[in-house]
Amino acid sequence: MLAIAADDGTAAHRVLTAAGLGRQTIRNALDREFEHSLNAVGVSLASFGLPKPSRAPKRPPKVGASARLALERGFAAFTGKKDLRPTHLPLGILDTGIGTVPRALTLAGIDRADLRARARETLACGNW
Repeated sequence: MLAIAADDGTAAHRVLTAAGLGRQTIRNALDREFEHSLNAVGVSLASFGLPKPSRAPKRPPKVGASARLALERGFAAFTGKKDLRPTHLPLGILDTGIGTVPRALTLAGIDRADLRARARETLACGNW
């Protein structure tokens, strides 16, 4: 979702930002979810001197199983055009019931059903 929020000018970006999900907001929600998950198992993030994330590797990242599943869900959730559009990806992510992103969105107070409806409407209107 971070990459989608950073991709200015796309319909997917507009859907996310209309719901208050800019890149930094999503990053903050993911960070809160990480800390919350650690706390759930009795680990305090403050207890460790974790290094800052390193810069992106020189080689492009591989698409993992979760990303493939989100793409499949997003594409299957909409029966209109048979073209894959950027808005299909957040729709597929939002259709996921469990995992890091759904927990992060819940912690951020985001109404996933409303966001899903906005994404569907954007696809239905052809405003990709």
